[in-house]
Amino acid sequence: MIEFQDVSVHFGTQDVISGVNLRVAAGERIGVVGPNGAGKSTLFQLILGHLEPDHGRVTVEKGVAIGHVRQHPEPSDDQETLLQYSMRGIPRFHDMEARIAELHRQIDESEAGPARERLLARLGEAQSEFEHLGGYDLETRVKEALGGLGFPIEDFSRRFATFSGGWRMRAELARILASKPDLLLLDEPSNYLDVPAVEWLRRFLQPYEGTLLIISHDRYLLRSLAKTTVEVDAGGVTRYSGDFDYYMAERDRRIATLVAAKANQDRQRGQLERFVERFKAKATKASQAQSRIKQLEKMEEIRLPKRARSSGRMRLMPAPHCGAEVMRLEDVSFAYSSELRPVLREVSLRINRGDKIGLVGFNGMGKTTLLRVLAGVREPTSGTRVEGHKVRIGYQSQEFAETIPGEITVIGLAKRVAPSWTEKDLRSLLGGFGFTTEDIDKRAEVLSGGERIRLAFLKLFLEEPNFLLLDEPTTHLDLEGRQSLETALREYDGTICFVSHDIEFVRAIATSIIAIGPEGVTTYPGTYDEFRDFLARKAGAAGVQTPQAARQRAPGQQPQDAQETDDQSARMSSKELRKARADQRARLQAKTAPLRRRVEAAEKRIEVLEAEEKELSAILASGAPDIDYAATGSRLRAVQFDLGKISLEWEEAATELERIKQELE
Repeated sequence: MIEFQDVSVHFGTQDVISGVNLRVAAGERIGVVGPNGAGKSTLFQLILGHLEPDHGRVTVEKGVAIGHVRQHPEPSDDQETLLQYSMRGIPRFHDMEARIAELHRQIDESEAGPARERLLARLGEAQSEFEHLGGYDLETRVKEALGGLGFPIEDFSRRFATFSGGWRMRAELARILASKPDLLLLDEPSNYLDVPAVEWLRRFLQPYEGTLLIISHDRYLLRSLAKTTVEVDAGGVTRYSGDFDYYMAERDRRIATLVAAKANQDRQRGQLERFVERFKAKATKASQAQSRIKQLEKMEEIRLPKRARSSGRMRLMPAPHCGAEVMRLEDVSFAYSSELRPVLREVSLRINRGDKIGLVGFNGMGKTTLLRVLAGVREPTSGTRVEGHKVRIGYQSQEFAETIPGEITVIGLAKRVAPSWTEKDLRSLLGGFGFTTEDIDKRAEVLSGGERIRLAFLKLFLEEPNFLLLDEPTTHLDLEGRQSLETALREYDGTICFVSHDIEFVRAIATSIIAIGPEGVTTYPGTYDEFRDFLARKAGAAGVQTPQAARQRAPGQQPQDAQETDDQSARMSSKELRKARADQRARLQAKTAPLRRRVEAAEKRIEVLEAEEKELSAILASGAPDIDYAATGSRLRAVQFDLGKISLEWEEAATELERIKQELE
């Protein structure tokens, strides 16, 4: 479907990518990873034809419908609604509708005869193609995607121009997903999504049958969606024939080999250079010196990936001691003005020393506002905020990296924040945050996004807080940066309350969850996985409830069917109630047998497919000269497609079986 042949792109004197050879076959699901600024988005620009290579050729199969998210979505006019924008923005369906409308017009104006018959035949073909592509179900799919990405139904008729940039990007993503393209290019989709929307996106894309390329630092999406990994780093593109976990293990092995080869080459180069320097002026050794010079010229430099040169590990200092109760809110409400409805309503919660709390919920529900109230940046409209004994707050807003003056150097900022520290100790600490000797004299304005984030965290931690309040701390961090921050926060002995859309980050750090939704603020003890399991059991017991419907229900309001059931139960006699429940149990038990058979059959099939997938991956990884790569790769993709499909069937059957068991209990 896509082929890169010796492709190079240069921006000025910088080699973004150099000598890239890469093939993408139809149906592949590829995660594109690498440090920020390495050139991942450049690959997408080349595929889309928005950028021409300086050398080489990029070939994309003709007639392929490509879906990608535009960076600056704009309405066609000021009155265009969200739904109208999402429907209009799908080019091939829009063009086909226009073609069908034009054929109708020509037929209405034509007279009976061969010309009219030809027009009718063309109309039939166009309508069949439109139906085959799902054009008549387009509005339903668009609404499903909008709902899954967090838009309530009442927003469908709201003017698109009134939405913020983040919500416009969600609408753009919904438009692309609903169009069912042959090739889907997603560039950091989770950057503008909250946790429920990321979960929905994962479920939506799992059965997707087209070709998927996703650039992401979100390990949860990469693990869930990608079967192959492509790494962009140090100007090169490396393909790994396995999922994200395979890539991580294999990458570390390759880097270790590369670092050893680089060290060996540096030793050899040093020996040659010393020989040349020593004997180039001596007549008896001149020919030998020239031979060494030619060897140096022919020696191809080994380029280490960026992550092999700097780990960027963050090391945090122990948190100063504070009281057992860090923070308490009592019936706290907050509104940004008296004319607006409260963002927070009668919130009561307690945070204890050592808690690591993840705040989750749809955007716009008040997660950032709650952090601001906890930090003391906003005063409650009503209620009481009680700060614990000797609590020192470190608050990081979403824009905190932008508050660092551009003219200050890395070492200068460290000295300003911690004037009592020696320069030696500060340099050591900067090294722990990934700043090398060459980096510490750089001005903040020339640092990359990830470096500015690390510098902002350094400033935060030098202030020695014991209660961290972090709002989307992983934004602009690449995989290495996220893992480094994750490790540091997991080992940190202070108290943390944070908002993040990175599900793996939340899973790794949070020991309890605060969920913010239409029903208010609720604390759940336990990890994110335990919180999700609780919600699944609750949904199974009460009947499946979509996130969109949950958003639209008023706080404290029960689902209508639950209310009706309670009313009917109250009117029934005890005997009638027992009989009704017995009948219900009998009906439910009758459904379990076929579901069990489906689950067992799916599990057996999954076991066979996983074994074959492992065998085929091993064959491709072996690199043996007699392998038929095309046939083996094709079979591997077919197995992976079947595995995804059967896994989805197993999940549906197992979920329904679990729900019935809950009802029977």
